[in-house]
Amino acid sequence: MDKLKKVLSGQDGNNDDGNILQAANQASTLGWGTRMKGFIACFALGVLFSILGTCLLWIPRVGLILFAVLYTLGNMASLCSTMFLMGPLNQLKKMCAKERAIATSIMLTCLVLTLCSAFWWKNNGLALLFCILQFLAFTWYGLSYIPFARDAVIKAFSVCLK
Repeated sequence: MDKLKKVLSGQDGNNDDGNILQAANQASTLGWGTRMKGFIACFALGVLFSILGTCLLWIPRVGLILFAVLYTLGNMASLCSTMFLMGPLNQLKKMCAKERAIATSIMLTCLVLTLCSAFWWKNNGLALLFCILQFLAFTWYGLSYIPFARDAVIKAFSVCLK
């Protein structure tokens, strides 16, 4: 359990004492119990927003906009919840890692474009399309944390398409 705590908090033996960002991250660390509570609260809020957005989807005229906004807020809260486990700087480093950079870029772009299409462009079709792309990008991003999960998904889809 201690090894899991060290890995999730970014203390897995890769200590750069000269790194200012690492020192700032270590100075502002939370206790393990507080991290878990923050993670659970933030993740539960994200799930609640996503479910509420799905329920409000069927309201005439404003349902799709409410869905897009609440679904986006839910994804942002879920993404922020993992920052409680690893710390914000370690999470940002992992998000920008080579194997996650494209998925992270697409996911964050879709989050912004969903809100733009809902508020400024007022295009429901685009909002729904960007919500779908959000889901796919967030799923692909999440799979990058599971060893060989992306390879398994690619293989499963290639078998299904043959």
